[in-house]
Amino acid sequence: MHSAGLIDLQVNGFAGVDFNSVALTAETLDHALGAMLRTGVTSCLPTLITAREAVIAARFAALDAAVAGSRLGPVMVPGYHLEGPFLNPAPGYAGCHPPTAMIEADVGLLERLAAPLRRPILLLTLAPERPGAEALIDWARGRGTLVAIGHSAARAAEVARAAELGAVLSTHLGNGLPHLLPKFDNPLLAQLAEDRLSASFIADGIHVPPFALRVLLRAKGLARTILVTDATAAAAAPAGRYELAGIAIERTADGAVREPGAPVLAGSSLELDQAVRNVVAWGIATAHEAIGLASANPAALLAPALAAHRVRLADGVIEWSPELRPVSVQADDIVWRAADGEAAVR
Repeated sequence: MHSAGLIDLQVNGFAGVDFNSVALTAETLDHALGAMLRTGVTSCLPTLITAREAVIAARFAALDAAVAGSRLGPVMVPGYHLEGPFLNPAPGYAGCHPPTAMIEADVGLLERLAAPLRRPILLLTLAPERPGAEALIDWARGRGTLVAIGHSAARAAEVARAAELGAVLSTHLGNGLPHLLPKFDNPLLAQLAEDRLSASFIADGIHVPPFALRVLLRAKGLARTILVTDATAAAAAPAGRYELAGIAIERTADGAVREPGAPVLAGSSLELDQAVRNVVAWGIATAHEAIGLASANPAALLAPALAAHRVRLADGVIEWSPELRPVSVQADDIVWRAADGEAAVR
């Protein structure tokens, strides 16, 4: 079976490499992207998380330079995802993001961060209940930056208003939420009910149990569902200690990623082809449908932003084994074959 390449809208790192590190180089980025290519990912949005403005700017500078100087970056990275710092700092909503670095939504800050970049910020995750969020959503829509809701306490009226202004996605829906919520008018149900929002899900069986994911996807509908990894440096890597944006994280034997000794998840070790296999194995979608959740659906979501910034996705093609494992993956002129073990320029 053949399909289009997979597209990961949320990936913080991979194969021992943290995309949030100011020490990121073209060589280490190529190592991570080569490992992602082997999982069927032909395009991705490297994701930076909450920090002070100067820190985010330094991380973007390192990431942008690495993309420009690498072999795979110009092919596989059309732009970036900024998750924060305009999130809700309250306990349960912040997740592993540092609450002290979360601020009110600020158009000027986003303009300053975006101005020096060679690649655009294509996706911004924010909490729409934060002061200034409505103005920022409106500004982002006019500039061709997609806006997602995440790490948010927004209830139904605030979610509807965000969608009216132009928000198009829920980031890792079901996560970044406290355990105690209002019974009905809560961020999870409000975003599920809002048909103007697609939703991304981390289908690793850890962030959302399979039975719950089945219900969430029934409510949102497959046409508005996108699979993401929220991967960290611990993905495609053995159990052990890694780093996410200066935070010590640990991948345990079950694949969960947390700050050592803390209960809160800190990204994942998920690989996107495994997410596809998972939703098939759990009986949630057919193979064709599951692949679409990680290829056609994110491509359609990105299309307006790509057009606005005059960038394109790689032409991606995957040959799958009967067990839904990539046998060969092509992204433009970059080809990987399982039989060879290495990416090679055709």
